Amino acid sequence: MHISSIESTQDLVLSTLLDVAINNKTKPLGSLGMLEKIAKQIGLIQKSTHPALNDPAILVFAGDHGVVAENISAFPQSVTWQMVENFLAKGAAINVFARQNGFALQIVDAGVNHEFGQRDGLINKKIAPGTRNFAQEPAMSLDQCQQALQSGAALINALKGNVVGFGEMGIGNTTAAAALMHKLTGLPVAKCVGAGTGLAPEGIVHKQRVIEGAVAFHANVVNPLEVLATFGGFEIAMMTGAMLQAAKQRMVLLIDGFICTSALLVAAKLQPEVLDYCVFSHCSDESGHQAMLRYLGAQPLLQLGLRLGEGTGCALAYPLVQASVNFLRDMATFDSAQVSEKKE
Repeated sequence: MHISSIESTQDLVLSTLLDVAINNKTKPLGSLGMLEKIAKQIGLIQKSTHPALNDPAILVFAGDHGVVAENISAFPQSVTWQMVENFLAKGAAINVFARQNGFALQIVDAGVNHEFGQRDGLINKKIAPGTRNFAQEPAMSLDQCQQALQSGAALINALKGNVVGFGEMGIGNTTAAAALMHKLTGLPVAKCVGAGTGLAPEGIVHKQRVIEGAVAFHANVVNPLEVLATFGGFEIAMMTGAMLQAAKQRMVLLIDGFICTSALLVAAKLQPEVLDYCVFSHCSDESGHQAMLRYLGAQPLLQLGLRLGEGTGCALAYPLVQASVNFLRDMATFDSAQVSEKKE
């Protein structure tokens, strides 16, 4: 199923109606800034001049990465499963922010190197106990990559709302995301690599060299799906599949930070129209995210110096998204409020 553009030929009339509706509110033209842009975007997504957001959910995908064998993280791999336990115990930042802003929170084991057993609140979609070391071999097979994409799509099919945010957890996943960014944007590896969980400057240089060596080793990999399978993580691939399916279902996609945006890069290479459905919650403090957003033509809502992941940016930005929809639905017009308009 192909993703349709939100402003196709048949939606031009709706686009005009939304412009009129927004401009007729009791405010100077354009004075609500990005909220006006998002209001129109969501109106086009929902094909309505009175859009509504309901039952928002955040999916947090967790997976481990074989490339941690190259000593590219300041934390041991065991932190991935320990943080999943923290999510399940409702003790992480995303639990706090999701609860505050009314999100249903789902934790997905996409490929953690740990056996959790059957647990309340944990969705088991484990492809394998972590990817392989992409410095030496592809991170996953094409079959595993397709399985991850399909699992992500199935998770979207099970949601009842029309808003979904994406989060992740996985020690080593900034290395995977930086490699994907380099391969998909053509930007130098040095522009893509950052501190991740807190590497010192010499650690960042080492991480850069690991990625450069891996890229040279897999020099013939250019197809987006092959790039994802070679350098990605199970959580990244599953997010990619979920994003594509959410856009097909005309949902509002809330995009978090560096890792989530790397999954979106892949999705956009496969179906560029997915970007029409995305609201970019924030610009991460992770080196490279600003360049990634610029490449996608994205304008983030917040810039708070965040680099936690977990979908925290989605939860924090959501009140602004709600405000966009609410002003379009509920704000008075010049006529209804009997307020004089600007003189010609």
